[in-house]
Amino acid sequence: MSNCECKTQTRPGWEEYFLDIARAVGRRATCLRRRYGAIIVKDHIIVSTGYNGAPRGEANCIDTGICERERLHVPKGERYELSKAVHAEQNAIINASPADMEGATIYIVGVNADGTLASGKPCLLCRRMLVNAKIKEACYYETDGSIVRIAPQDIRD
Repeated sequence: MSNCECKTQTRPGWEEYFLDIARAVGRRATCLRRRYGAIIVKDHIIVSTGYNGAPRGEANCIDTGICERERLHVPKGERYELSKAVHAEQNAIINASPADMEGATIYIVGVNADGTLASGKPCLLCRRMLVNAKIKEACYYETDGSIVRIAPQDIRD
């Protein structure tokens, strides 16, 4: 034994670890309203990441400075057809192989423009995509900081 008076190091559990990484992925998001990050994890290995933003090759809202939904005062969860953005969950699914997603968990974190937590609950379109991708569970922060773990099939409006 050494005489080192090292402080005991604590490390986060897997859930907190993967949610922290999803939050970091969301820093790449290009939405002016909210930044979402998502990671798909299987057997404690990250198989894909995604963040919300315009489709590849199209102008991003942070570059144009225009958010059509914000301009029209559209509430969260409504009139998605006005948004250019591909959701973080959708991008994570697009970037993953089907075999890697089967039985995996998706971790989702959303942050509002003011820095407060946004609900990471997938919308109903993303819910359908998660089910089709055979993702076993979604894990996300609610606005109060609580963590929700839910099977995609059980996500309701």
